[in-house]
Amino acid sequence: MKLYEICFSPTGGTKKAADILAQALSEETVPVDLTDSGTNFSDISLAKEDTAVIAVPSYGGRVPAPAVSRISAVNGNGAKAVLVCVYGNRAYEDTLVELQDAAVQAGFQVIAAVAAIAEHSIARQFAAGRPDEQDKETLIKFAGQIKEKLTSGDMSVPAIPGNRPYKKSGGSGMVPKPTKDCVKCGLCAKECPVQAIDKDNPAKVNSDACISCMRCVSVCPHSARKINKVMLAAVSTMLKKACAERKECELYL
Repeated sequence: MKLYEICFSPTGGTKKAADILAQALSEETVPVDLTDSGTNFSDISLAKEDTAVIAVPSYGGRVPAPAVSRISAVNGNGAKAVLVCVYGNRAYEDTLVELQDAAVQAGFQVIAAVAAIAEHSIARQFAAGRPDEQDKETLIKFAGQIKEKLTSGDMSVPAIPGNRPYKKSGGSGMVPKPTKDCVKCGLCAKECPVQAIDKDNPAKVNSDACISCMRCVSVCPHSARKINKVMLAAVSTMLKKACAERKECELYL
């Protein structure tokens, strides 16, 4: 039995939560990076005795569209799936049910789901430092409960919260642009999960393709990529009330 960690984590927060859970489930994992646009995900095939931790961030209460298509391309072949959605302390709404549908379409048996919290990828003051030690303890505890279910052979499908049809997805419109400190090294273009940035001119961005994942902002070695300050302030104001109270990780078995 192999444990696959199938993860879409542009800025690293989702992977932090997924790593804690996966490492508590197994000492060895097979990583699958869903942000790598160069991977042919239909080449990835699991065995029925395998288990996968499938982790995505929640963008406006939905799974990022590229993650859905890439998960759906994987050959699950009846392997067990533990779903993980990670959000920035606001809400995850229909993310888990959409992730469940993508996993089932790929041929996985969903046996557990987890909602976890990580630092907000746009307004980083919200859920700053999370997942923290308290989250880590909770996720390790969840892993123990998931292990028990796997060991018992219980393949029952958990009751996962969310709505079908899913809520309408809306683009955030947050398209990062280079500052005067940009040296045109091309790293942002290389690392963009949807190849929205021109390789020769990083100032040129396909705004229709951009998913506002902030990968380019997080990987820039010169901190030379930013989003509009006025728009960032507006988002921060909008989130302030919704994110004021600490949310906790949740497990669905």
